[in-house]
Amino acid sequence: MPMLSTPYRAYRARPFAAVAADGGTGGGSTARTPPLVSAPQADDAPAVRLLSETLREAARRNASDLHIEPMEQGWRVRLRIDGVLHEMARPPVHLRDAFVTRIKVLARMDIAERRVPQDGRLRLAPSGASQAAEDYRVNSLPTLHGEKLVLRRLEALPADLSLAELGLDEAQQRAVAEAISAPHGLVLVTGPTGSGKTLSLYCFLQRLNGTARNLCSVEDPAEIQLAGINQVNVREKAGLTFAVALRALLRQDPDVIMIGEIRDEETASVAVRAAQTGHLVLSTVHTNDASAACARLVDIGVEPYNLAGSLRLVTAQRLVRRLCPQCRVRGEASQSALIAAGLNVRDSDTTQPYVARGCEACHGIGYRGRVGIHEVLPISETIRELIVAGRGAHEIAREARRGGVATLRDAALARVRDGTTSLAEALAATQAP
Repeated sequence: MPMLSTPYRAYRARPFAAVAADGGTGGGSTARTPPLVSAPQADDAPAVRLLSETLREAARRNASDLHIEPMEQGWRVRLRIDGVLHEMARPPVHLRDAFVTRIKVLARMDIAERRVPQDGRLRLAPSGASQAAEDYRVNSLPTLHGEKLVLRRLEALPADLSLAELGLDEAQQRAVAEAISAPHGLVLVTGPTGSGKTLSLYCFLQRLNGTARNLCSVEDPAEIQLAGINQVNVREKAGLTFAVALRALLRQDPDVIMIGEIRDEETASVAVRAAQTGHLVLSTVHTNDASAACARLVDIGVEPYNLAGSLRLVTAQRLVRRLCPQCRVRGEASQSALIAAGLNVRDSDTTQPYVARGCEACHGIGYRGRVGIHEVLPISETIRELIVAGRGAHEIAREARRGGVATLRDAALARVRDGTTSLAEALAATQAP
């Protein structure tokens, strides 16, 4: 895959010493409001201009993460676009240390400390009156050849984000809306890291947000600030763990509690107890599909009868890349290949999947943006009985299929049939049931 182009030739002059006058010399404090990275000026130091233009290129290409990676000979910058890393043109070698130092200064990190990981935040100033500033979460990690930095772009939550825009079909939207409208119970979103679980939870909170409810969240950390939500950041070094924060929130008269992630028995037990005592609890777990989430909570110590009594709905999700609508073309796929992927005979006879080609609009990638695919599992009485009986994920999954619950593969193939994504992308993102 070709490198993403960036005009690095403009940065062949002025060495590292030029940065000192522009950024200070460190400090490990974290500002409440991240400092701004302003638009580059002609008289800025090369590293200053390089950082500003790199961040703006990342925003222009809608990258979710920036990787600044030291190597034995030089360094590189990679952008994660729609879940896939793409390397930019190699920057000048002599600007590596200045570039890293510039980021650490702006993120309120200690530039003298290179032996341990650090965290910080910075903000990219808007380039136009109609654009909002963009926040980045920064993490540094010592490696063999120097510090590696990853900048996570924290996008603002759209004010009109709906369940449909998450990728849920009409039946799934009804099931989710019913579960999160209940006065109490546990609603779980599951999937791997980077599958959009937090965005789904924020969408649920946004839908429930109003003056009549007290909504609280415990996160590590809060990636998006939501007006009207009481958000708490976990600080484990200070003793503020998920479980400790949850117990405190229960004394804050909450109606809805969002937990960033259920990681251990203590957090799971408090969450289930809260769901049983009149609170709606929204959270995430890391499992491959919806049925496995039930078994996961039992495995970490939740009593099956408590889980069965509190759990209302589990959703599993993935993100698949959207084909660029300007350059997608019809591909060739045999009927046997489509049937092997999971399509029935009738659909395989009428489906001719699109494939990625690449054009200027998508920067030669062939894909632009991502869409969610979902498995939505309402907890029926039969499934509750299976949970109480200690049945495994496979038996719960079989019962879900009998009840008409579509798998992640089914949802992905639906996106292939309507031309949203390619067959290769659908197969890569899901496994056959």
